[in-house]
Amino acid sequence: MGLAYPGYAKGKGRCTVAVNRAEQRAATRQALLAEGRRRFAADGYHQVVLAEVARAAGVTKGAAYHHFDSKAGLFRAVVAEVQRELGERVAAAAVPYEDLWEQLRAGSRAFLAAGTDPAVRQILLVDAPTVLGWQEWRALDEEASARHLSEALTALAAAGIIADQPVEPLARLLSGAMNEAALWIAGGGDPQAAERALDRLLAGLRDAA
Repeated sequence: MGLAYPGYAKGKGRCTVAVNRAEQRAATRQALLAEGRRRFAADGYHQVVLAEVARAAGVTKGAAYHHFDSKAGLFRAVVAEVQRELGERVAAAAVPYEDLWEQLRAGSRAFLAAGTDPAVRQILLVDAPTVLGWQEWRALDEEASARHLSEALTALAAAGIIADQPVEPLARLLSGAMNEAALWIAGGGDPQAAERALDRLLAGLRDAA
């Protein structure tokens, strides 16, 4: 027992060091993400310099490249984070409603309202489609808010609230329309006017059932 204990303590020490290093890596990555997000939202992708992001985050340029390989890699991670948060915002807006139709309306309104968020506007709507390319941007979108829209439309069709039809093209049409409306709002458009237009658009789906 006495001989085994020092080895155990040594092993425990190594485990503690490994945990501390993992926490330090996670903290470094999060600091880079937070600073990158702030700058991408405020200045746009093309005006951001990775070395300046690293310096402002309090880490070395080498650490930034270690975590993200490039400015594009950091941007991709920021886009994924903003997309995930937007999807969560859309889903949370629908939660208080039991009625499937009201869930769709609430989630759609939450998506439009996101157009007033600088991060959503500049990062997701302006820069992401061109920097990442349409296909990658769509893939990220489908993992987040677009997925919730598809699920909502599938449930509405199954319940007979809207006509039974292929969901994917309908979801893409509505998603594209809402992306454009959110961008319009971000540029100074009237959010209430956009909501009323969206309600009329969605009402057409219900009338066709």
